[in-house]
Amino acid sequence: MMTDLEEDDDWSTTDAVDDDDHSDNNVIAESSLDRLACGLGGKVVLPHVMNALPAMLGHAEWKHRFAALMAISAIGEGCHKQMEAILDEVMSGVLNFLRDPHPRVRYAACNAIGQMSTDFAPTFEKKFHNQVIPGLLSLLDDVDNPRVQAHAGAALVNFSEDCPKNILTRYLDGIMAKLETILNSKFKELVEKGNKLVLEQVVTTIASVADTCGAEFVAYYDRLMPCLKFIIQNANSDELRMLRGKTIECVSLIGLAVGREKFISDAGEIMDTLLVNHTEGAELSDDDPQTSYLITAWARMCKILGKQFEPYLPVVMGPVMRTATMKPVVAMLDNDEVEDIEGDVDWSFINLGEQQNYAIRTAGMDDKASACEMLVCYARELTEGFAEYAEEVVRLMVPMLKFYFHDGVRTAAAESLPYLLDCAKIKGPQYLEGMWLYICPELLKVINTEPEPEVQMELLNSLAKCIETLGPNCLNGEAMKQVLEIINKYVLEHFERADKRLAARNEEDYDDGVEEELAEQDDTDVYILSKIVDITHALFQTNKALFLPAFEQVAPHFVKLLDPSRPVAERQWGVCVFDDLIEFCGPACAPYQQIFTPALLQYVVDKSPEVRQAAADGCGVLGQFAGEQFAVTCAQIIPLLVQVINDPKSHEIENINATENAISAVSKVLKYNPSALTNVDELIGVWLSWLPISEDPEQANHIYGYLCDLIEGNHPVILGANNCNLPRLVSIIAEAFCTKVIEAQSATGTRMLTIVKQVESNPDVMQACASTPSPEQQQALQEAYQELATVATA
Repeated sequence: MMTDLEEDDDWSTTDAVDDDDHSDNNVIAESSLDRLACGLGGKVVLPHVMNALPAMLGHAEWKHRFAALMAISAIGEGCHKQMEAILDEVMSGVLNFLRDPHPRVRYAACNAIGQMSTDFAPTFEKKFHNQVIPGLLSLLDDVDNPRVQAHAGAALVNFSEDCPKNILTRYLDGIMAKLETILNSKFKELVEKGNKLVLEQVVTTIASVADTCGAEFVAYYDRLMPCLKFIIQNANSDELRMLRGKTIECVSLIGLAVGREKFISDAGEIMDTLLVNHTEGAELSDDDPQTSYLITAWARMCKILGKQFEPYLPVVMGPVMRTATMKPVVAMLDNDEVEDIEGDVDWSFINLGEQQNYAIRTAGMDDKASACEMLVCYARELTEGFAEYAEEVVRLMVPMLKFYFHDGVRTAAAESLPYLLDCAKIKGPQYLEGMWLYICPELLKVINTEPEPEVQMELLNSLAKCIETLGPNCLNGEAMKQVLEIINKYVLEHFERADKRLAARNEEDYDDGVEEELAEQDDTDVYILSKIVDITHALFQTNKALFLPAFEQVAPHFVKLLDPSRPVAERQWGVCVFDDLIEFCGPACAPYQQIFTPALLQYVVDKSPEVRQAAADGCGVLGQFAGEQFAVTCAQIIPLLVQVINDPKSHEIENINATENAISAVSKVLKYNPSALTNVDELIGVWLSWLPISEDPEQANHIYGYLCDLIEGNHPVILGANNCNLPRLVSIIAEAFCTKVIEAQSATGTRMLTIVKQVESNPDVMQACASTPSPEQQQALQEAYQELATVATA
C-alpha cells in the first residue's frame, strides 16, 4: 500500500511543496504502520517489517525502495527498544540510499535519517556522526533536485538538535562552508527566479547548528549576518512571509548562541526591523506565519538584551497578548462530517456516541502556548521591569490553569506564576499579597484536579517556587491545610501505583514490553514525587522549625520512603526530605533523630550512588547545622564517609558526585562539629589527599572555603614542614579554576586567588611553585585574575 505512488516528473524540482494528501493510500498506510508499531510494540511489528525490507530495498522499482525507507521512519517510535539494538544493521542499509539514482529514494533516505536522529537521540548521533554528516552534506549539493536538497537540510536539523556539542563542533567548518555557499547561491536564485524552498530550509538549518554549537558559532557571525538582515528587511511580499519568519528565527538563535557582547551591535537595528509592522500601524494578519516566529524571536531578544529590552515591551506585548488570548474553535459534528476532515492534523475529535463528535481546531493552540511561554520569559528575565504588565498577565494565566484544550498552555500558565509574583514585589507587600490571594486558591484547586502527569509536575513545581518567592507565612491556616492534603493525596497515590506495578511484574503476561511501559510509569511517578519533595523543601526553607507541627501530619509517608525495601529513587527522595529538616530546623530536628540517624548511617554506604549522595549531603548538614548534641553521631559517620571516598571506584563517573558530597560532609564536620573527633589533625591530612574536586560547584564552595580557612589559619598539617605543601596547594587551587568548579568572582574564589597572590609575592616560594601547575592550570589562573579584575572595575 505504501508503494501506491504516482509518477511525477516535476516532483523533485518543484519550489512549492503541498502537504501530503491525507487521503492518499501511501500516506494512510504510513500513518497506520506508525500507529500499529506504537500500539503493538516492537516485538510484534519489527520482525514483520525487517522480513519485508531486504526484498523491497533491493527492488528495481523506486517505489518499493521509497516505501521501505519510509517504513523505517514510521516504526522508530513504536519499536524503539528492539530497533535500537539493531541500529547498525538498519543504518548500514539506509546510508547506501543517500546515493540512490532516484531522487525520491534519496529523499526517503534523508527522511529515515532525520526521524532516527530524533527517535534514537543521542545514541544515534554518537554512533553515526562520521557517516551521517558527510552523507547529508553531499546531498546538499544535489542542485538539480531542490526538494532532495532541502530535505537533506531538514535531516541535518534533526541531527544537530540532539547532537552533543563536542561532536557537532568537529564538523562545524565543513557544515558552515556548505551552508554559506548554498545560502549565497540560493539568495541569488531567489532574486533572479523567485525560488525559495531550499533557501527557507538552509536558514532553518543554520539556526539549528548555531543553537547547538553556541559560542563556537561566533566565527561565522560576520559573514552570515549581513545577508540574513537583508532578507528580514526586504522579504516583505506575501509569498516571502515564511522565509522572513524563518530568517527572524535564525537571527535570534544566532544572537543567543554568540552572546550579548557580539550581538549587541546588531540587536537594536534588528529589533527596530522586527517591530516595523507594529510601529507603522501595519499589523500582521492572524494567519501570517511570521507571527509565531516574531513572538519567539522577541523572547530570545529579551534574554539577550535583558533590561535593555524593556523599552520594546509596549509594542511587543500587544501581539503576544492577542495570541495568548486566542479562543479555540470548537464544533459538534456527525460521523460523516468527521470523516471529511479526520486526517487533518489541525483538528482533534472526541466521540460522544450516537453520531455526535466534539471537534476542536487545535491549529492555533500551539501558537497560543508559545505566546504564553514568551510571557513567562519576559516575566523571568525582566522581573520588576515587567511589573506594569504583571496583573494583566496574572488575570490571563490563572484561568488558563484550566485550559484543557492544550497541555502546553496549562504548563506555561503554571510556570508563569512565581515569576509574576517576583515582578510584583516592587509594588509593595500589600499588592503582592493581593495577587497571591487571587492565585493561591485556584492553583491549589487545579493541583487536585489536573488529569495529565506532565502538567501536574509543573503545577507542583509552581507551588513550590511561589512559596520560595513569597517567604514565610505566605500560607494561611486553610491554605496550609490544603497543601498538606495535596502532599497526602499525591504520596498515597504514588504508593498505590507503585504497588500495582509490583503486582504487574508478577503477572503471567509480564514481559519486556510490559516492563518498558512500567518503567516509563516509574519515571513519571518518581518525577512527581520529586516535585512533592520540592514543596516540603520550600516550606522548610521559608518557615524553618515553625513548619514542624504541620510536617508531623505527613511525616509517616516520608518515613515509609526510607524503608530499605523501597526502590532506590524513593529512598533517595525520602533521605532528601530529612536532609531539609536537618538543614533548616537545626537543633530542633532532634525529635526526628531516631528516624534520620539510622537512615544516614545505613544509606551513606548504599550501593546506589543517588542514595549515597543524598545521605552524604545529610551527614554534611548534620555536622553544619544540627549542633553539639549530634557531635557523637558525626564522629560515628566519619569512618563511613572515609570508606566511601577511598573506595577504588569512587571517582568513576556514576560515583563522583556522591564522593564529592562525602568529601564535603567531612569538611563540614571538621569545620563545624569536631568536638567528638579524636584524630582531627590526622583526618585533615587525609582530607587534603582527596583534593582537588572537579564536578560539584555547590560542594566545592564548602570544601575550598574550608581549605582557605586552614591556609589562612596557617594550619601546620595543611602547610607542611617549612611550607613544603605550598606548591601542591597552588596546584589544587589552579585546578579548581581549570575545571570551573569555582567562579573567580565568588567569595571563595576571591579568597583562593588572594592566597595564590600572597604565595607569588614571596620569590623563593613562588620559584618552588612555578613548575607545579600545568600550563592549562596556569592559564586558568590568569583568566581567573582577569575575570576578577573585570568585575572589580565594572
